[in-house]
Amino acid sequence: MDFQDVVRRRRMIRAYDDRPVPPEVVDRIVRNGLRAPSAGFSQGWGFLVLDTPADVARFRDAVRPAEEPERWFAANVRAPLLIVAHSHKDAYLDRYAEPGRGHTDRSEAWWPAPYWDIDTGFAALLMQLTAVDAGLGACFFGLPVDRVAAYREAFGVPPAFSPIGAVSIGYSAEPPRDLSDRRRPVDDVVHRGRWAAGWTGG
Repeated sequence: MDFQDVVRRRRMIRAYDDRPVPPEVVDRIVRNGLRAPSAGFSQGWGFLVLDTPADVARFRDAVRPAEEPERWFAANVRAPLLIVAHSHKDAYLDRYAEPGRGHTDRSEAWWPAPYWDIDTGFAALLMQLTAVDAGLGACFFGLPVDRVAAYREAFGVPPAFSPIGAVSIGYSAEPPRDLSDRRRPVDDVVHRGRWAAGWTGG
């Protein structure tokens, strides 16, 4: 699929049919995600692949809050494939504490943003785009914060790895939709030269 078509087709798909994702496609999705950029090539991330109905059900049970579980897609997700994305902050702090990088105190104070989370998000987006390229649908979603501990326990996730969200993947059971009219105008969000200036195109 042409890259522009992949970008245009990408949207959040929340309903899937029961067909499993072929193993070779799962492998390509994962491997493409690992091509994402990371600060200092720290690669501070970890991914949990859940590709059996039993594991997906265990995920739903682990993250389902006691109150208003219907509000959380995580507690109701039904997809043949879930990939939970985790950031690993210590990998970045250790990397930039190496000789010549000037941050031996491992302080977070000099980081303008949590790049461990940002880079893991880059990887998750590459996984979504790879899924679209393979003719699949995907959706990135968050976990209820008060259920993270239960999720960790259910799947043996080490304390150093923080789940930033998950990607559900499968063959879409939703009708095609054109979301172009719901996107904010380019001039509202893109500025050239100065913030007050609008975008005048290429």
